Amino acid sequence: MKTKMRWKMVIDILMSVMLLLLMAYQVVGDYLHEICGTAMLVLFLMHHILNVRWYKSLLKGKYMPQRVIGTMLNGALLAVMFSLAYSGVVLSRHVFDFLPITSGMALARVMHLSASYWGFVLMSLHIGLHWGMVAGMFHKLAGEKRRPVLAWIVRFLAVAIAIYGAVCFWYADIFSYMFVKVEFVFFDYEKSAALVFAEHIAMMGTWIFAGYYVQKGIGRLAAAKRK
Repeated sequence: MKTKMRWKMVIDILMSVMLLLLMAYQVVGDYLHEICGTAMLVLFLMHHILNVRWYKSLLKGKYMPQRVIGTMLNGALLAVMFSLAYSGVVLSRHVFDFLPITSGMALARVMHLSASYWGFVLMSLHIGLHWGMVAGMFHKLAGEKRRPVLAWIVRFLAVAIAIYGAVCFWYADIFSYMFVKVEFVFFDYEKSAALVFAEHIAMMGTWIFAGYYVQKGIGRLAAAKRK
C-alpha cells in the first residue's frame, strides 16, 4: 500500500472517531467538544488536500448517475463543514475565546445545530458511497478462508445495525434538528456513555448502509442499461 493511501486511511478513520465524539456532546463536555471540532476541521482540510485530484477532475469526463450523486454529496458536505467551522468559532468559549466576537451568537447557534446533524448524515452517506473499498479490503484479508455462512452473518449484522440505528434516529427526532423545527438539543445526561456511543454508531451505520446500497443499486441499473 502506498504512503499516500495509508495517510488517507488514517485520516478517514480519525475523522470517523472525531464525528462520534462530536455527536456525543453530553459525554465529552463543552471543552473537549471544541477540541474535537477543531481537530475535525484540520483533518477535513488534510483530507481535501490529499484528494485534490478530485477537484482537478470535476470538469473532465462524463457525469454518470453515481458520479452526479457523489459530486452533489461532496458539495453539500463541503458547505456544511464550512458552516460548522464558522458557527463553531463564533460560539467558542474555549479554543477561540481570544477572538473579539461579540455578535451573531443566535444565528450561529441555530446554524451549528442544524449543520451538525446534516454533517453527521452526509459524512455517513459519504462513507457509505466508498464502503465498497472497505468491503474489498476485508475480502482480500479473508482470502480463501472466506465462507458463504460468514458473509451472511455479516449481512445480517449490517441489517440489524441499520434497523437499530434508524429506530434511534427516529426516536431522537433528529429530523427536527436538521430542519430547525427545534432550536435546542435535548440531551439525556442520565444515559450511559456506552449507550450514547452505541446509538450513534448504529445511526452512522444506518446511513452508511443506505449510501452503500444506493450506490450499488445505481451501479447495477447502469450496468443493466448498458447491456
